[in-house]
Amino acid sequence: MNLLQLMLSGLFLAVQVAPAAMAGPEVRATVLSIGDGDTIRVQQGQQRLTIRLACIDAPEMAQAPHGVNARRYLQSRLRLGSSVTLRPQTVDRFGRTVAEVIGDVNLNLALVEDGMAFAYRPYLAQCNAKEYLDAEFRASRRRFGVWRVPGGITRPWDFRRGRTSGRAGSGTESIPGGRRYRCSEIGSFARAQELLRQGHTYLDGNGDGVACESLP
Repeated sequence: MNLLQLMLSGLFLAVQVAPAAMAGPEVRATVLSIGDGDTIRVQQGQQRLTIRLACIDAPEMAQAPHGVNARRYLQSRLRLGSSVTLRPQTVDRFGRTVAEVIGDVNLNLALVEDGMAFAYRPYLAQCNAKEYLDAEFRASRRRFGVWRVPGGITRPWDFRRGRTSGRAGSGTESIPGGRRYRCSEIGSFARAQELLRQGHTYLDGNGDGVACESLP
């Protein structure tokens, strides 16, 4: 193989690796709201961003009481208006920035360590996989949070899959209070999440667990 071929081969490998290793530089941001156990809103410069916590999957809000517990845990560790460091990895198909969130500690890892979330195995390559898997093992041995149920609760990804199948089969949707809202009339991102938790699931059109993501 001549020098030119070696250079082209190296360039090809770089292009192939780049998408998987697409981690941006660390940035500072201000916490605006907590959507659920693995989704927050932040102000970063002039932008308001929805952040999906990387490498973990917290219980859905409908997985009572575990979803609420995960959200409350995150609220207790990330005060509104506090400053955090983001370690961005990518942007997901819903337009959310996927990142590790660092306050006093790595919040993604802390959620797993304290049994509030699971290590999300299909997406661990961007994080320190061993750290997350070891944290989950310790939480399961100590019976913390979701591990109080032997073997752990239904995994959030399985719960979402089952819920999606159920919706597809029923063809109907119950609307709490008989009123259907439009995102444009709700007024705030926080209020939209409150309505979602009350059962207005149609506000989460893409099924990612966050309602009306375009709202400020």
